[in-house]
Amino acid sequence: MTPDAVAIAAAVAGLPEVAGPHGGRVGEIATLLPGRRVAGVRVTDDEVTIGVVLTYPVTAAAAATAVQAAIGPLDRPVRVFIGDIAAPTTS
Repeated sequence: MTPDAVAIAAAVAGLPEVAGPHGGRVGEIATLLPGRRVAGVRVTDDEVTIGVVLTYPVTAAAAATAVQAAIGPLDRPVRVFIGDIAAPTTS
């Protein structure tokens, strides 16, 4: 069964470690669906790539672990691409 890009994007968007999706340098991390585009998730026959912007000061390892836990096991390898780190907000 093909992983659901919309469900993956929703699970990742709710993580405190993730500030938002990242589509890669030229928007290559995306899934095209009828009438819409899911940025930050690319599902192929060989793997799933998830592009994210991290929330400062989380580490890449902590974010990758959180993403893997949020989406659960899939039938193919999952790659987490860290595209950027969001600047901390000042209060």
